[in-house]
Amino acid sequence: MALTTELGRPPQLREVAGVPLQAATVDNWSQIQNFEANSDDLLISTYPKSGTTWIQEIVDMIEQNGDVEKCRRAIIQHRHPFIEWARPPQPSARNAKDCMVSYYHFQRMNQMLPDPGTWEEYYETFISGKVGWGSWFDHVKGWWERKDRYQLLFLFYEDIKRDPKHEIQKVMKFMGKNLDEKVLDTIVQETSFEKMKENPMTNRSTVPRSVLDQSISPFMRKGTVGDWKNHFTVAQNERFDEIYKKKMEGNPNFPNFCMEL
Repeated sequence: MALTTELGRPPQLREVAGVPLQAATVDNWSQIQNFEANSDDLLISTYPKSGTTWIQEIVDMIEQNGDVEKCRRAIIQHRHPFIEWARPPQPSARNAKDCMVSYYHFQRMNQMLPDPGTWEEYYETFISGKVGWGSWFDHVKGWWERKDRYQLLFLFYEDIKRDPKHEIQKVMKFMGKNLDEKVLDTIVQETSFEKMKENPMTNRSTVPRSVLDQSISPFMRKGTVGDWKNHFTVAQNERFDEIYKKKMEGNPNFPNFCMEL
């Protein structure tokens, strides 16, 4: 409790249209809502802890034609600003169970978010959609239902883990870029979890400890698939599967990563 008070963690999130958000985002909502994109802007829209930094770095590497030095010109959050932070994001999805675990550890170390409490408490918060940026289910379903009506590229964390080269090629094509094999191999190598974890331009090591306390949990923690099995109890897993089936009704073609991994 002393640590929480000292670092000034907010006791709770505020809401916009029922979606829990950080106070700074809520206070700047009118500015965010009035943002006007250019016709060639690329929006990366990921649910938290679903590969946001990963796809940001992939997109930047493609845009810079695989030039590693150009991609080290600034930290990733300055190269790809977050609209909701009101500062001078292709939708992506991740197995909801792995996302929950990653988000839990992120919220433990993120001093700008409320203390997540115990894993058991956070489990309840997550499934009720009361975490920052709202419900995982609403985010994923909302984009999935629009994928055929707009110019969207829907990516899955698990697909990028399994075959990064193939998925990066998809992003490259979506961006209208045609890079040769050597450049593509460089991008695959430079955007690996191991490389990015050691890269100060992507690992958030430049962020003050008063904001992201990486002594509690590293920003880039594991980057694996299936880590949820180390956290979920049997009862939690069975309950989550039932909730998932109900929430995802009406989306029969959505890849069922939750049940398979």
